[in-house]
Amino acid sequence: MAQQQGFLKPGERSKKAFGVAFEGNNDPYVHNKKQRTQPPTSHQRRPRDADRLPVAKYRRQLLYLVETHATVVVLGETGSGKTTQIPQFLDEAGWTEGGRMVACTQPRRAAAVTVASRVAEEAGCELGEAVGYAVRFESVMQQGMTRIKFLTDGVLLREMMEDPLLARYSVVMVDEAHERSLATDMLLGLLKKVQRRRPDLRLIVASATLQAEELRAFFDPGRDSSVVKTVQPGPGAPVQRTPAIISIEGRTHPVEVHFLQQPCSNYVVASVETAVDIHKADLPGDILVFLTGQQEVEDAVRMLDREAERLSASSGYGSKLLPLPLYAGLTGTAQAVAFSPAPRGYRKCVVATNIAETSLTLEGVVYVVDSCFVKQRAYNPLLGLEALCVAPVSKASATQRAGRAGRVRPGKAFRLCTAQDFAKLPDTTVPEMQRAELQGMVLQLKALGIDNIMRFEWLAPPPAEAMVRALEALAALGVLDQDARLTQDVGLPLASLSLDPSLGKALLTAFRQSVPCSQEMLTIVAMLTAAPHGPWVAPPGVRKALDEAKSRFAVVEGDLVSLLNVWRAWQEHGCSAQWCAKQLLNQHSLRKAEEVRKQLARACARLGLPEPESCDGDMDHLRKGIVAGLFMNAAVFESTDHNPLAPESDPGTHVYRLIRPVGGADATGVRARSGGRDGMGRAAPGATTGALDAGRLRLRIHSGSVLARCRPEWVVFQTVQQSDSGWYEMQGVTAVQPDMLLEVAPHFFQKSR
Repeated sequence: MAQQQGFLKPGERSKKAFGVAFEGNNDPYVHNKKQRTQPPTSHQRRPRDADRLPVAKYRRQLLYLVETHATVVVLGETGSGKTTQIPQFLDEAGWTEGGRMVACTQPRRAAAVTVASRVAEEAGCELGEAVGYAVRFESVMQQGMTRIKFLTDGVLLREMMEDPLLARYSVVMVDEAHERSLATDMLLGLLKKVQRRRPDLRLIVASATLQAEELRAFFDPGRDSSVVKTVQPGPGAPVQRTPAIISIEGRTHPVEVHFLQQPCSNYVVASVETAVDIHKADLPGDILVFLTGQQEVEDAVRMLDREAERLSASSGYGSKLLPLPLYAGLTGTAQAVAFSPAPRGYRKCVVATNIAETSLTLEGVVYVVDSCFVKQRAYNPLLGLEALCVAPVSKASATQRAGRAGRVRPGKAFRLCTAQDFAKLPDTTVPEMQRAELQGMVLQLKALGIDNIMRFEWLAPPPAEAMVRALEALAALGVLDQDARLTQDVGLPLASLSLDPSLGKALLTAFRQSVPCSQEMLTIVAMLTAAPHGPWVAPPGVRKALDEAKSRFAVVEGDLVSLLNVWRAWQEHGCSAQWCAKQLLNQHSLRKAEEVRKQLARACARLGLPEPESCDGDMDHLRKGIVAGLFMNAAVFESTDHNPLAPESDPGTHVYRLIRPVGGADATGVRARSGGRDGMGRAAPGATTGALDAGRLRLRIHSGSVLARCRPEWVVFQTVQQSDSGWYEMQGVTAVQPDMLLEVAPHFFQKSR
């Protein structure tokens, strides 16, 4: 067959399966052979700015590959426009006809919301009409009208529980796949299964740094002889199951990378000093600083504010420095300020976590200061603890960060490490699947009917020990029965709630115990879900005022009950934003918690649970409900460490010991069961080799807890964060009694003789 000029017509084949020529002036290829004879409607017109993006000249190639291949891997460099333009290409080509939609997933909710707003603006429609978004506990779209939907990976996973084959979607685009989040890897494995049942479903995997050959091998049906490589869903060109790969260059300008000559001792201080030095050079362009977490961002902004005030007194600079924070827990209004252009006469210095690494575009950034560190989840399956740890970034992430500097003009990236140390960094980030706690993932897979999760196809298989630990923990919570299937009273209801398994179990228990405390537990769970880092917001330099504000709501029962006081006080003051500002509370987080609480109440009603009731101040029953979900995170006071160099008034550090890993009897009167069997017939978690690490594990209450200056004998905690000094710092701490552990979890604890 002679080589075609332009696109191949449906049903025709080329001798060059992938290297087909696309030059020519033929009309663009349209899905299902429907050539558009009438002028495009208004939603099909893209602004001229979008036509200048690099991805625009690959429009025809992309549509051809999507038409003829079940899976397309798009390697789009930073600034190529892949995230905003490819969904619009698919919409214009007819993939949203017949009431179907194009889904584009993002690893973070901030990216999903921001990109949806940008695409709606380009499409000339209101957000929620032709273009919408869905993130956890929030959806802005209209059924039957929305054609392009941006959503997080986790939300699409939840949708698969109601619609396992994703019948409402014609194309699913998984964006920023190189981040290898837990939800992304799980989603890719499930989409591979869906494609076997739905040959018409198209999958696009887009990234800037993804290892394409690894993904091609994962989706290649040649590894599975039971899968047909080419199928015929109907008239038109055959669909090839072997993935296609297309690379799109970016629009970035060259970025000059600088390294330190000597290692720095404090990267937060070094980041601030570097940003100030850039500002003193008095060259145009905004600054973007990458740090690891909210606390570091706020500390850096506070230091930059002091420097900005000092420099503003000098008349030798053409602009003033405007430090701005950017992290996930920030209000939407504050995030919008970081994305907005700098006021006249000011230079923005945005201090951000890795939320600004991908998808989100900060216009005007010319200088990037990279701390070369990131905060990651790290799970120790022997201890059964997942902690947030500060770790070096990968080279791929560092490249992404540097790319933020070359969007508008040639830029500079300042990496706060030596070139020799940078060369030792890993090429890519370890997939979250291999370093995270897996309870929620196992629960979702069980809810989707995948019973043999050990044989599930993973792009990067999780550690066997972590998987076994997740199964043990779910069995201890009553989620799984002896056959490792979801139980009727806990497992199935919990699967329908979009909650962490431990919080979900606490909520179900609050409805069912002898003295219900479901009203209070709904509030606590909603607060923890809407504001996982707490409802507090402290401007730079008011740390003492923040401690005083927390003390006004603190109770001896601990952090979770204190959240209940915050909620009640907010309600009593008419949900006033002015009152929130005086109390250093985040009004946006409280509003979000209010909406989450309503949605959880409706979900519980659909499960047939009774109307929420109050325990009328019975804190013991409320604490029992909390223990029902967090009993595996129980700890007991062991000793107090005193620094010999500290003054005599120093109370020292109260050291706690995790009960769960300890298999033998102790002097506390309660121990984890050892040698017993859990609900799946396995050895109880207390009998694992985690006991070997118990002596080296150092637990203390986090300084941000309302119990930080107290010394409760027994506690349960929600999360831990590992400090640089090796401490595991407990967060979300609740003071309990040992009898509560024995009453709520007799299968897990027993009295020591």
